This record gives sequence, C-alpha cells and structure tokens, in this order.
Amino acid sequence: MTVEPGDTAIRTYSFLGPAGTFTEAALAQVPEARGQRWHPVRNVGEALADVVAGRSDAAMIAIENSVDGGVSTTQDALATVPGLRIVGEFHVPVEFVLVGRPGMRLADVSLVAAHPVAYAQCLLWLTRELPSHAHLPASSNVASAVGIVDGTSDADAAIAPPGILEHHDLELLAANIGDNANAVTRFVLVSRTVASPPPTGADKTSLMVELPEDHPGALMEMLEQFATRGINLSLLASRPIGDELGRYRFVIDADGHIEDERMADALMGLRRFSPKVTFLGSYPRADRQVVRYPERYSDDVFVEARDWLRGILSGEPES
Repeated sequence: MTVEPGDTAIRTYSFLGPAGTFTEAALAQVPEARGQRWHPVRNVGEALADVVAGRSDAAMIAIENSVDGGVSTTQDALATVPGLRIVGEFHVPVEFVLVGRPGMRLADVSLVAAHPVAYAQCLLWLTRELPSHAHLPASSNVASAVGIVDGTSDADAAIAPPGILEHHDLELLAANIGDNANAVTRFVLVSRTVASPPPTGADKTSLMVELPEDHPGALMEMLEQFATRGINLSLLASRPIGDELGRYRFVIDADGHIEDERMADALMGLRRFSPKVTFLGSYPRADRQVVRYPERYSDDVFVEARDWLRGILSGEPES
C-alpha cells in the first residue's frame, strides 16, 4: 500500500492488540504505516472484517511460525473471505521475557501466566529455572502480562513479548527465555483486492489451490505446474476444506511474481487443472532474497516460444 504524492488522508491499519504484541512490532516495519492510525483488534477475523468493510485500509496478521508452522485461523480466513490481497510480508523474531509486578524476584515465582504457544516455546527454560512452577493459561501473549498489571490475574509472573515493557510498569525477571533462539513469525499485510506491487526480483506469490478430485497422482499433477516451469515452492501445506472428510485445499507460497512469465504460465496451468485457485497476492519477500532459477525459464525464453508458435500459426517460414 502506498500513499500518493500530496495525499494527506490518514490511513488506518488493524493489528492484533493490545499494544506490545508481536503483530504491532510487524506493523512498525511498514514505512507507510508510520504516523497513521493503528487500530488494535482482538482476533484475525476482526482484523480482516475491518479491511473488507472499509474501516481499515490494511491489516497485519500472523500467517506462519518457524516453530509451530502455519497459523490455521489466518490461512482458513484468507481462503474463505473474498476481496482480500496480500501486499507485503514481514518477519519478527520471536523473543520472550518473563515479567512480574515491580519488586517481584525470580526466586519468588511459582505461578506463570502464558499463552499456551508461548509457554510451549519456553518450557525448557522454565523447567530448568523454575522447576516447581505451575502454568496459568492466558488468551494472548500480552494479556498474560496485563492481567498482572491490573490485578485480574493470580499469577506471579508472565511470559510476554519484550515490547510489553514499553507500555506497562513491570519488573523484568528474565530476558531471552525462548528455547529456540532462531524462532521467527511471518506476518502479512492484507488490503482489499488491488493490483500486486510491481516485481522486484525478490518476490513471493501466495495461492490456495483445491484438487479437482482425489486420485493417485493428483497432488503430483498440481506440483508439476510449478516444477515444469522452474518455480520453487517455499511453502506447501494442507488445510481441510470442511465440506466433507478427506477434502483439502493447499496453501502455497511460490518464489516469483505473477508478472514473471514462468509464474503467469504456471497460474494458467493451475487454472485449467483445478476447480478453484485463489490468488492471494504477489509481493516482495521479507528477506529480500533474489529469486534464482535456470536460464531456460527466463521471461525471454517464454516470449520467444510464444513468438515461435505465432509464426507457425501464421504460416511464416521457420528460420
């Protein structure tokens, strides 16, 4: 999403709140969002509903975690809510801190509030440093800490994102308590359906694809649409469609942009093959890694092949 020169209208961005969440940290990476209105919401469905209804210009939502895999609620929503388009992706390192009320000491902690996912990602540290602790489940990473601040939680401490300390008066009991130092969450910025940003050479295309029928080799036939055009898949995951047992849609991230000849050709192949292909967007990769592919799949080769065929059809002599 871009702000046109001379356009002073305030943009609104929805994000999973309250302040201090990983989603807020992702939104902070969007240059166009700085100085605009940020609207905290309670869940992914509310964020996307804001976009569809026009209450927000875009929403930042988590779609994948390097430890836990795809965020199913986000994937299912993107597959079923029409009129949405991914326009960017952003990575946020998943770091956790243990916080308590001012004056609290680590040695005094016996009950720890944490979202179940965060708790699982810090379990080794907790077992080592607080072997006798008990877990109090919380609805979100921030809610675990807010409950301590406002007195609604019985917990002595909470697992939360580091950004929580910028918004609440809490005691830092321990930092970097996550068991996986390389954990990363991938977020996507979603707007109403617009043309994709222009290709940069370091792009990704996201799709949802349903198989036409369940038969031996059906998945391979779908994957061949990419393999025969030199397109690498960075994500392939299945989600139940929900209409009957055993029916799935596939979540796909493919390296490249829809304006690349090889990607456009693959999408047309998918369209002929599948009863339903949902194009979610082509956008710059968060890591800005240039997409590499064999020269035989370059745009020039596809264009030359089409020109060759047109020449045959028009009766031109072959050179």
